[in-house]
Amino acid sequence: MMRRRTTLLTSCTALTLALGATACGGGDDVSAGGGDKALSGQTVTVAGVWSGSEQKNFQKVLDAFSEKTGAKTQFVSTGDNVSTVVGSKIEGGNAPDVVMVPQVGVLQQFAKKGWLKPLSGTARQTIGADYAPVWKKYGSVDGTLYGLYFKAAHKSTVWYSPDALAQAGVKAPKTYDALLKAGHTVSDSGLAAFSVAGQDGWTLTDWFENIYLSQAGPQKYDALAAHELKWTDASVVKALGTLGRLFKDKQLVAGGQKEALNTDFPGSVEKVFGPEPKAGMVYEGDFVAGVAHDQYGKAIGKDADFFPFPAVDGGKAPVVSGGDAAVVLKDGKNAKAGMKLLEYLATPEASAVWAKAGGFLSPNKKLDLAAYGDDVTRATAKSLVGAGDSVRFDMSDQAPAAFGGTKGAGEWKLLQDFLRDPSDPKGTAAKLEAAAAKAYQD
Repeated sequence: MMRRRTTLLTSCTALTLALGATACGGGDDVSAGGGDKALSGQTVTVAGVWSGSEQKNFQKVLDAFSEKTGAKTQFVSTGDNVSTVVGSKIEGGNAPDVVMVPQVGVLQQFAKKGWLKPLSGTARQTIGADYAPVWKKYGSVDGTLYGLYFKAAHKSTVWYSPDALAQAGVKAPKTYDALLKAGHTVSDSGLAAFSVAGQDGWTLTDWFENIYLSQAGPQKYDALAAHELKWTDASVVKALGTLGRLFKDKQLVAGGQKEALNTDFPGSVEKVFGPEPKAGMVYEGDFVAGVAHDQYGKAIGKDADFFPFPAVDGGKAPVVSGGDAAVVLKDGKNAKAGMKLLEYLATPEASAVWAKAGGFLSPNKKLDLAAYGDDVTRATAKSLVGAGDSVRFDMSDQAPAAFGGTKGAGEWKLLQDFLRDPSDPKGTAAKLEAAAAKAYQD
């Protein structure tokens, strides 16, 4: 979703919501000449959340597909409300052929409504050979594979200013306790330890998910994600208490809880990598690098770097991911050509196009790490692929939107309330369970 992104919607978005219009990408300008152009004369329409630089870079992938097959492409930027926009287009008889779905929950919703075509044998074979089984699991509903995870996010990365940590004499910590201790050392050197984006509730869910996955383990993580385990479980209360140790420590959080609640995600990155640094570290996914580089000119690996989110209470270091899955709609005017696009997206050749452009991670094991443009991105991609089946998809993205994806409601709001006052983990767990029970029932 766009809440996971670093780019803003452009004026192009409003224009492209009309599926009949050629979108802002350059797909129609691609020459169909030369070679075997099996799809010449056909147009594949693709809808997704991407705008700005992400849309431009994905268009490069679509252009490569056009060059290979002769098909023209149109990309439609939906904004955050993918399911609403796609649903209205299906009802209006103007469905796109392919949708890049940013949430497991939305993919499941589309499948259960009967909107999706099962993946072709070719796509299934490629995914089976080139992806860890966990990605097949997240792309499947009731045993049928509908989604190919083309773009992934690594959400277990803590980004920091090398200068700030060097001045404090701090090295990358390997445990959560060491992280808090290092934070106090940074604070003692005159700079707050962490910039926390409390205004955006999704960042707080990510903090919780990393702690919970490491501390409680993958089995309980899966059970909680499916609401087979209640949020009042002792493991949830314990994880909230662990998170609360950070939230309540005014020495660790830049500006304290009040300022954190008024800081959005881009602002949290600015507090570390902007012209007037106020903190040494910021936790969020690999997309922090894009903001640090594009907005503040930081050289990734030199002026901005990351260490893995540390292990909690003797557990394994967590690897939480997000991602965008390509699905083919039954009602698309060119669903057959859409499936050919999906088969192409499953190849390392397609991933290499965006990897070269930057701001991209692929879960495809066959993509050569040399395709990425810098060492830090290579390290992030290696960590993601190397985690194999221990990767867990963002928990809030697996939940019904009413609980895990709505501003001012559900998990987002309740964790903001917890940031404001972290004194009652048990009470917060009870409120989370009440909200979850209602959302999952709906």
